[in-house]
Amino acid sequence: MVASSHVPEVGTILETALYVKDLARSVDFYQRTLGLNLASEPSERMCALSVTRDQVLLLFKQGGSVQPTVHAFGTIPPTDGGGSLHVAFAIRTSEFEAWESRLAECGVAIESVVVWPEGGRSIYFRDPDSHVVELKTSNWQGQPVTLGGRITASSPVEN
Repeated sequence: MVASSHVPEVGTILETALYVKDLARSVDFYQRTLGLNLASEPSERMCALSVTRDQVLLLFKQGGSVQPTVHAFGTIPPTDGGGSLHVAFAIRTSEFEAWESRLAECGVAIESVVVWPEGGRSIYFRDPDSHVVELKTSNWQGQPVTLGGRITASSPVEN
């Protein structure tokens, strides 16, 4: 197969998924600890949590999506995963210590703090399924990150 000379542009990651043993427990953890709000009502097999206006964290019950999900509007291919996965969220440099305090208030043990040689810092901790969660103040080049607008209960959703 010969690749096209023009590669259309892709944008930001819209969805990322973690696979969890207890969906309700994980939804509660991400809502309580990181302040994420429901993007949709949880189903038996999954829940979407708003990270920004355009980005969601999908929590799938392990083994709950191993068959295609057929809807009138199309079929979603099966997925599943296991093991310790990693997800990173951008945070403001000025709020690094506030996040350390927030995690302590929530009873979440900080596993590691990294000061990156390129610039920026990260806080690493585990969710209830031992996935590694990172809160990071910089991008891969060490520059401060910009945050997208978080969806709150009172935020309007635009189509």
